[in-house]
Amino acid sequence: MPQMIFVNLPVKDLKKSMAFFGALGFSFNPQFTDDTAACMVISDTILVMLLTHEKFASFSPKPIADTSQSLQVLLTLSRESREAVDAIVAAALVAGGTTTDEPTDYGFMYDHSFLDLDGHAWGVMWMDPSAVQS
Repeated sequence: MPQMIFVNLPVKDLKKSMAFFGALGFSFNPQFTDDTAACMVISDTILVMLLTHEKFASFSPKPIADTSQSLQVLLTLSRESREAVDAIVAAALVAGGTTTDEPTDYGFMYDHSFLDLDGHAWGVMWMDPSAVQS
């Protein structure tokens, strides 16, 4: 079995968060989705568990961070082109998300970001494959 990553994020309104991420093109695994959690599929090995505050608190010994005051993590997704970066950020804005910056073009890399409905920061980037050395 390949190694997987499960990112757990607390959300205030699970149904609204599912609608937001659904509008960005993500699907949910119904086997791991109920009234307290939704399993959002990023890839075969990367999943995001959207958890109600109560459910998240049952796993964490620390309080949930106040995303209006601090940033605990920046989640970054890669995309296949600059246009795909712009498209997902545009979809996030239409679905109720916000952005705090303009896209940045480094020549070999292009990035932009958005905040979801709960203030979690999502970076989105494209990198020229020829710039990546093996």
